[in-house]
Amino acid sequence: MNILIVTDAWNPQVNGVVRTLQSVKAEMEKMGHAVTVISPDQFKSMPCPTYPEIRLALTFSVGKRIMDARPDAIHIATEGPLGVAARKFCVKKGLPFTTAYHTQFPEYVSKRTKLPARWFWRYIRWFHAPSKAVMVSTPAVEAELHANQIPHTRHWGRGVDLAQFTVEGPRHPKMEGLNHPIQLYVGRVAVEKNIEAFLRTSHPGTKVVVGDGPALDKMKAKYPDVRFLGKLGGADLSAAYRSADVFVFPSRTDTFGLVLIEALATGTPVAAYPVQGPIDVLTEEVGSMDEDLDAAIAKALTRDRSVCAEYAGHFGWDESARQFLDGLEPIVRASELEEAGLERAR
Repeated sequence: MNILIVTDAWNPQVNGVVRTLQSVKAEMEKMGHAVTVISPDQFKSMPCPTYPEIRLALTFSVGKRIMDARPDAIHIATEGPLGVAARKFCVKKGLPFTTAYHTQFPEYVSKRTKLPARWFWRYIRWFHAPSKAVMVSTPAVEAELHANQIPHTRHWGRGVDLAQFTVEGPRHPKMEGLNHPIQLYVGRVAVEKNIEAFLRTSHPGTKVVVGDGPALDKMKAKYPDVRFLGKLGGADLSAAYRSADVFVFPSRTDTFGLVLIEALATGTPVAAYPVQGPIDVLTEEVGSMDEDLDAAIAKALTRDRSVCAEYAGHFGWDESARQFLDGLEPIVRASELEEAGLERAR
């Protein structure tokens, strides 16, 4: 199958959406499928306000690129400028496509603008309405979309690189000699991640933050006792997870949280709030969820690391890729593009 993915999130961005798409793309290519990606790096772009590492494409002539890809199925991964342009083209030409709900867009924008999230749900409903299916990662996300009048969902789970995130391996040198228990956060340092809820906790030990973002300088100044290691990837990131005694996930707005299973795969238990994301991923055996984050940290520290790693072993990217393929809406016939009048779309 020749699969086309249109996304506003791609290299050099580092986030869960990019990791998901890249990992699933690699798995599908191993299966023998061809995958073409239309992404912001192929266009003139500008930095997204408050998210400078995210580039917003400024030219939206995606029609010809879609035609040149000769896709058997089209997936529009994000609700940004490229996603809107691809949506418009597919709707105009009558081409079937699927979409995905990766991030809590209404809540994120609400936190930054101080406007009600319900205003932004109107946009989400409009964007996803013509798709054949909206792929969602968990039952909680599915229920939320249904409650917001988006009923046409299909399940698409997430995975973890089980070759990279392992129990055995080196510890991170910058975390050696720190007072235990070492409490780790990995992710964007930004208001929507609710990171201050973690930094304000009072459990003894050392807090470590891995990641970058617009609130980093402010957090460094406000919390001088916290160790900020910046952005890490690959073996360095695995070593950081492995060096921690507990992984703390303070977000209340993530749809899944890939970092949860990355931490678990290294044997590190998770403390989180009982909200969307953690409630669909964690069990009592591998972490603790509590509205009192200090209490969640204390309970998570009692979990068996070997059980955590064993549990994470069920989250492989190969299964995620198979679910993604099952969720696609094929362009039924090879001649369908020509029949839609797209022989040289501009």
